[in-house]
Amino acid sequence: MDVREKRLASGTPEPFASETLPASADNVTQRVGNAGSARKPYVLKYWQIYTMVLPGVLYFILFKYVPLTGIVIAFQDYNVFNGITGSPFVGFKHFVNLFTYPEFLRVLKNTLLISVYQIVFGFPAPIVLALLMNEVRRMLFKRTVQTVLYLPHFLSWVIVGGLVINFLSPSSGMVNDVLRWMGKEPVFFMQEPGYFRSIVVISGIWKEVGWGTIIYLAALAGINPELYEAAEVDGAGRMRQTFSITLPSLLPTIMVLLLLRIGHILDLGFEQVYMLLNPLVTSTGEIIDTYIYRIGLLGGQYSYTTAIGLFKSLVGVILVVGANQLSKKTTGNSIY
Repeated sequence: MDVREKRLASGTPEPFASETLPASADNVTQRVGNAGSARKPYVLKYWQIYTMVLPGVLYFILFKYVPLTGIVIAFQDYNVFNGITGSPFVGFKHFVNLFTYPEFLRVLKNTLLISVYQIVFGFPAPIVLALLMNEVRRMLFKRTVQTVLYLPHFLSWVIVGGLVINFLSPSSGMVNDVLRWMGKEPVFFMQEPGYFRSIVVISGIWKEVGWGTIIYLAALAGINPELYEAAEVDGAGRMRQTFSITLPSLLPTIMVLLLLRIGHILDLGFEQVYMLLNPLVTSTGEIIDTYIYRIGLLGGQYSYTTAIGLFKSLVGVILVVGANQLSKKTTGNSIY
């Protein structure tokens, strides 16, 4: 019985080919080199990659995490002259005041209503526009329309706010000119509290809808065209293809962007509302960001407004985590 038969009889596995080769000088050198690199620390072995990552890590540490230590003033009666170390600690005093101030509850209501309106009407707008643009076959017309729709994104809210105010002007605005032509009285849109939220939502859609279609158009370009060809062979029309192929293919992208949007439900942005806001529409138009600016920076209540900012961040984190878990269980899509 030879060696191989003895191995098979005893159940010993066959050796690898490399193990049967003679231990030449090159093989020995290679094995020693591999053993040395395996013992080398992983960070030192791939130091080039860690060097590339280091600037980004330092940026987040210095400019994102170190400033977080300033939230401690939400638990103090902060005084500029005494500083963080010299200001007295007051616990949750400012958080209690947060929910007992009727003014803050009104601001919170305004923020939630405008944010919900933006999600309901503003979030689907880029999806619908991308679906419509995807049906256009004339490339010159398609690219021209895309360019025109992208342009408002590059304008600041200072310019867009001025355009909106001019469009809605009761004396020279285009909208009121149309109303006068129809025989109706001009409307003071910017002075009526009932119109303010609609103006904010519509102006936001007009400014960002073109830019928002970029991601959806990229997702549409990644759909396999053979799916549409197979659907046409089966007799499916364009509408049927949209609901059976296009929308299911877009669903992961839609869910990820929706989850990220939900996390900013209390973070509407300061510039847009501040540019359109005036004392006559404060009752329905003031949001948390403008309230923090008015009370915190102009009024000097730094601890109180820091408590508001911390509350806003905690709500955002809770909503993102909750919506992400719900999406993972229902659709299988999540952001982490």
